[in-house]
Amino acid sequence: MATVDKTIPDHFRGILCRGIKNYTVEEEIAARDTLFEGRPKEELLPGEVLIRVTRCGICAGDAKCWSGAPMFWGDEIRKPYVETPVIPGHEFVGEVIAIGNKEEKSQVQVGDQVTAEQIVACGKCLYCRKGLRWLCAPHDIFGFHRCVHGGMGQYMRFPQNSIIYNIPKRVSPSEAVYVEPLSCGVHGAHRGRIELGDTVVVSGCGPIGLGMVAAAKLAGPGRLIALDCMDSRLDIARECGADIVLNPLKSNVVKDIQELTDGYGCDVYLEATGNPKSVEQGLYMIRKNGRFVEFSVFKDKTSVDWTIIGDTKELDIMGAHCSGDNGYKVAIDMILRRQIPVERIVTHELSLDNIIQGIQYVNEGKDSIKVAVDPTK
Repeated sequence: MATVDKTIPDHFRGILCRGIKNYTVEEEIAARDTLFEGRPKEELLPGEVLIRVTRCGICAGDAKCWSGAPMFWGDEIRKPYVETPVIPGHEFVGEVIAIGNKEEKSQVQVGDQVTAEQIVACGKCLYCRKGLRWLCAPHDIFGFHRCVHGGMGQYMRFPQNSIIYNIPKRVSPSEAVYVEPLSCGVHGAHRGRIELGDTVVVSGCGPIGLGMVAAAKLAGPGRLIALDCMDSRLDIARECGADIVLNPLKSNVVKDIQELTDGYGCDVYLEATGNPKSVEQGLYMIRKNGRFVEFSVFKDKTSVDWTIIGDTKELDIMGAHCSGDNGYKVAIDMILRRQIPVERIVTHELSLDNIIQGIQYVNEGKDSIKVAVDPTK
C-alpha cells in the first residue's frame, strides 16, 4: 500500500532516448511500464517515492550521450552503458506526490520539495561495502538505465535504495536544479585535498567548474585562479570566489601561473572542461608533487606525455565521479547560505518540446551555462 496522489495519470508526457541523436517528446508514456515496472500505480513498494518533476537539468554528459560519446554507447573495449528506450535526466527536483508506506516514519512527506542522489547504489557490491556508493558496480544512474528512468518527464520514481534530500521551499525549483552539478563540484574540490595557502587552478567555468570554484574557496586556498575561454563565465567565477581569472585565448596561462608562483606552478589543478588541451595545459602548469583532479566527460581521446606525471613531476592524478559521500548535503547548504550565485549560473529553462535546442545550447556552450527543462510548461 502507498500514500498516493489520486491525480497520477496512467500516461504522462516526457522525453524518450531511443539512440544516438534520437531523443523524442512522447505525449503518452505509460506510467505502469516506466515508473512502476509493470505494477499498478497504487503499489509503490515500501521506501519508494513518486515525484512530480518541476525542473531537470541537461548535463554535459546528457549532451555528449545524445552526440554519441563512446562512454555511453560503447567502443571496441567498453560495452554500451545506456539502456533504451529510457527517460533521460539525473539533475532533477520535484514535489513528492506518493510514498510507499513503511512501519517507521518516511524521511519525506507528500508535498515536500526533494531531489535524490543521481546514482541508486545496490548496497551489496565491493564498492558499496567499502563505502564508495557513488562507484557502485551496477551503476544505476537515473536517466541511463531502464530501472531508474530520469527526470525529463512529468513524473519519476525514486526506488527503495535512493538517497533522498529535502530541499526547503525557500529555494526555488530554478535554484534547486543546480544541486546535482554543484554537488559534483564539491566532490571534485574535495578530491584535490586543498590545503590552506595552496594555489588552486580550476580549468573550465561551466556548471561543475563554477561549483568547484565556490567549494574550493571554502577550503581556504592562498590563491584561487579560474580559467575559461569566455570572459562572461570568468565574471561569474569571480562572484564564486576566484581571486584571479585568466582566458587561455588571450594569454599564455601556463606562463602566467608559473610567474605567479615563483616558477613552481600551482599546487592543485581541477580540470572541468572535457577538452584534451586543458589536460595537457594542466600537466605543464602544475608543480612537482602537485594534485591533478579530472572531472569531465570527454568526447575525444586525450594524448599526453605520460613522463610528466611520473619521472618528471611525481604527480598525484585523481579522478572524480558523481558527488562523493557528502556532496549533496554541502551543495544544498551552500545554496541556502547564498555562497554561490545560482541565479547567474542557471541561464535557460526550456519546455520539453525544446530538448534538442537545450542539448545544442549545452554542446555549443556559447550563451548558456546551466540549461534545464521545465516539465510543467
